[in-house]
Amino acid sequence: MTDLVQFTKDNEIAVITINNPPVNALSPGVPEGISEALDQIAQDDSVKAVVLIGGGRTFVAGADIKEFGRMASGKPRGAGLLPLLLKIEDSSKPVIVAIHGTAFGGGLELAMAGHYRVALSTAQVGQPEVKLGLIPGAAGTQRLPRLAGVARAVEMCTSGNPVKAEEALKFGIVDRLIEDDLLAGAVAFAREVAGKCAPKTRERDEKLGNVAGNVQIFSSARETAAKKQCGLLAPLPPSVPWKPLRKCHSKMAARLSRNFSWTACFPNNLNRSFMSSSASAKSTRFLISPRRLPSFPLDLPRLSVQVPWVVAIAMVLANAGLPVLLKEADQAALDRGLATIQLNYANSVKRGRFPQQVAEERLKRITPTLTYDDFSSVDLVIEAVFEGMALKKEIFKELDRVCKPGAILASNTSTLSIDEIASSTSRPDFVIGTHFFSPAMLCGFWRSSAVRFLQRK
Repeated sequence: MTDLVQFTKDNEIAVITINNPPVNALSPGVPEGISEALDQIAQDDSVKAVVLIGGGRTFVAGADIKEFGRMASGKPRGAGLLPLLLKIEDSSKPVIVAIHGTAFGGGLELAMAGHYRVALSTAQVGQPEVKLGLIPGAAGTQRLPRLAGVARAVEMCTSGNPVKAEEALKFGIVDRLIEDDLLAGAVAFAREVAGKCAPKTRERDEKLGNVAGNVQIFSSARETAAKKQCGLLAPLPPSVPWKPLRKCHSKMAARLSRNFSWTACFPNNLNRSFMSSSASAKSTRFLISPRRLPSFPLDLPRLSVQVPWVVAIAMVLANAGLPVLLKEADQAALDRGLATIQLNYANSVKRGRFPQQVAEERLKRITPTLTYDDFSSVDLVIEAVFEGMALKKEIFKELDRVCKPGAILASNTSTLSIDEIASSTSRPDFVIGTHFFSPAMLCGFWRSSAVRFLQRK
């Protein structure tokens, strides 16, 4: 078993823990470790049920983005997810997936292969692949409609937006919400279902509806995707001059009733073509870690970030060696943000993640401010105020006034039009949306963008 996966027992309940920080990505070694643990459990008659859980701050936030290039070339490392998901479903002992933080992309596909799912009320699930120009590649397009129904599954797969745990419970993606101690609650749930017949998601059909109704659902989804996501291939395959892609949505309803082993492979084959597209390449390029650019200089002008998830963004940028200008609306809010950052670094030192000297160096890279005037020399501004178009346009107008030419203005909006926000500036080509990027992804995006602009010069 790999170091990325641990196997323990709580009497008759086996516990498999994924430990691949910071987000438990499904890197090579993780699927293999889970598979080895399942083999060991299958031979242990004392085990009556299994709990699969993520260590650290989240379950599984998705696949390893660095593997996309290998997948596009048809040379991925490891066995991949599909064999593992089938092994989980075929387990004679119930597998309960315990979700906290996020279960996105491959993480949700892994969870749906379990016989049951429990989650903290603060958890989120989703299939955000479409935002990278892809579709769920490990049978998520087949298991999700079997749990949540076709309409809900199509909406989640074509919008890419996350669903909160309470909604996931309502839709049938999650079987129970757990309060406080997730592991204890999952183990207790496992004891309830131990010895009972374990339902296989791939064999469920009560929510699949009928072909006529599903065709209408897909037709509506295609129209919505054409209006809102016309730049991405995955939500709207008819834009691609390859016959199987043109039929992806319109025929998926019929494929839901076909042999599961065939339909499970179909999205994965599509993704190999999507990954080679320019839309997907542009999206995934922004997700590469800055440390993948060894020739990129670190002696750069100061960056600027704003509220409310400013703490996470500021810390990730500072951790990567970048100076950060931290702005808040008033001194009290600024003091709270700095106190949170200091506490987070203190906790990391206490846990032995790095020495006190490293924490102090990172803190020195973060400079607080209350004025926009300090933004005049920055290369990137990340805005994250509440969702109000008037306020955002006012902020971007001010940023456009004070920031130097060529500075990138980023908004973390998840619902508002980036084009409309950009219209308040004289540099619309330098205004971007970043709402589906994690802080680490934003850091990689800025590095990639900066390199691109330097190359233009």
